[in-house]
Amino acid sequence: MKKVLVFGGVSYNTMVELGETVTLNQSSLSAADYHETVGSTGAGKALALNRLGIDLTLHGVIGDDRYGRIVEDYLIEEGIDFIYDIDPEGTERHVNLMTNQNTERTSIFLHTPPYDIKLDEARIEEMIKNSDIILLNIAPYCKRFISLIEKCEAEIWCDLHSYDDQDDYCEPFIKCADKLIFSSEKVDNYREIMKSWIEEGKELVACTHGAAGSTLLSAKGEWIEESSLDYEVVDTNGAGDNFTAGLLYGYLNNFSWAEGAKLGTIAAGLAVTSKELTAGELSPTRLKEEYNKYYK
Repeated sequence: MKKVLVFGGVSYNTMVELGETVTLNQSSLSAADYHETVGSTGAGKALALNRLGIDLTLHGVIGDDRYGRIVEDYLIEEGIDFIYDIDPEGTERHVNLMTNQNTERTSIFLHTPPYDIKLDEARIEEMIKNSDIILLNIAPYCKRFISLIEKCEAEIWCDLHSYDDQDDYCEPFIKCADKLIFSSEKVDNYREIMKSWIEEGKELVACTHGAAGSTLLSAKGEWIEESSLDYEVVDTNGAGDNFTAGLLYGYLNNFSWAEGAKLGTIAAGLAVTSKELTAGELSPTRLKEEYNKYYK
């Protein structure tokens, strides 16, 4: 089995549910509910891939503090091979404010690792050399890995999240990637963007549309449209990461891109039924059962 390296995106988050009628311009608010949990995109992808039986390592940055120890213990208990460097300013933390039955989210970043954080680059270079597929997060410090990644033979997958074509921040990540995933949240011309990236030599571009499903374009010019499934929404955090994990799981198991899009849709659908980043019942068996239920 191919070895996957997930780079960046580990935090400890406070999730605040504000209810359906709340607006953020009020002088004071009462939460409908709240909880704290491990978060961010690298952790989400690693947890989902691990539940799907993929051999992986997650590299992240945490603080030498209580939150960092909670994160480390949680990921190790889940069976993740978690390698980390220390941020002297503390563990990355977010506060996510969720409204409209938890389908809309505003993320407040309390602390994120800086670009110039001290990293064990020799260890990171060795991890890169021993990996077949790299999932690269777009955190500022992850930009420093690009020159190392470009020297290796690993396939590079990059999730650009809410990509904005008026902002050139993501350009180095786009340039180095073989396969790209992004959200249409900030762009209307996503099909033109996808086509331009394929023309630049990308092997696959996938665009997610939240509850509206996803669109994929392969290097062969195949357009794939996939609708979302009717899962009960508890919390949409992690849905995009689980879509990527399901798509990658399909790729690693020789499914077509169209089949992989369906697997990603199922993984994302299961994720929104849970308050955690990944549904506890996610597994290859459950993925197959849901696939047969919806698509056979």
